[in-house]
Amino acid sequence: MYYLEVFSSLNKFGVRYLVVGGVALVLHGVLRLTADLDLIVDLAEDNLVKFLKALKTLGYKPKMPVDPAKLADPKVRSEWVSRKNMKVFSFIQGKDDYKIIDVFVTEPIPFDEAYKRRQKIKADDVSISVISADDLIALKKASGRDQDIADLKMLKELLKRK
Repeated sequence: MYYLEVFSSLNKFGVRYLVVGGVALVLHGVLRLTADLDLIVDLAEDNLVKFLKALKTLGYKPKMPVDPAKLADPKVRSEWVSRKNMKVFSFIQGKDDYKIIDVFVTEPIPFDEAYKRRQKIKADDVSISVISADDLIALKKASGRDQDIADLKMLKELLKRK
């Protein structure tokens, strides 16, 4: 699982992040296949600089032909959202292009509040910051895609059993 090397690097660089999407569902106990890793990161410039360093050490580069440092510029991110309707900035690992990391370019949920409610899950001695089940439900509801509606159903069913 390539995710562990990513989480380990993010932790090493002190990045404030939350795992969301399909991997978050799996970490909460939902059985679901997923390939990419979806993250919400603290969009403060210093945090994004650390985030970019953490990914660079693992050989990740932007999927688009763009200087990754632009991700740390709020004006550029705002342009991406308004002109390109961008929701996430994608990174791929050069040698393994199936290793995709999607990072939200805006806060779909207030980061600081969600970070306080996060769950820390350990896997192979790596601590992983995962969005809380309640916040994940809110994100899935807001998205409204067919896959997210199916995810919601599975997550709510799982939570009923706990």
